[in-house]
Amino acid sequence: MSSLRMPQSLAKRLGVETGEAVLRYELLEEQAVSLGRAGKKLEAALSALRAHEGGEGRAAVLKAAAEAAWGFFVQREVLGLRDRAAIVAQYDIPREVLARIGAR
Repeated sequence: MSSLRMPQSLAKRLGVETGEAVLRYELLEEQAVSLGRAGKKLEAALSALRAHEGGEGRAAVLKAAAEAAWGFFVQREVLGLRDRAAIVAQYDIPREVLARIGAR
């Protein structure tokens, strides 16, 4: 038994959401939320790095900041956002963090 489906062009004109359109929207929404979480994680890690005055434990804080920056860069690149310089400037990512992940 086959089922009939409304043509997508007619569905768009009538304002009917197709399953594919709903899925695309939900995927984009999840990507945005996930990127936001990664950005907040980077902000927190950089804040902890700036608050750490050096000495004992600095290596661990630096490692966490580098991992957060690397994860944020990778996630942005997967989404097609490749302007790394703007992110470095916006988040004021220190050179020592960039050096740990091999970024310039």
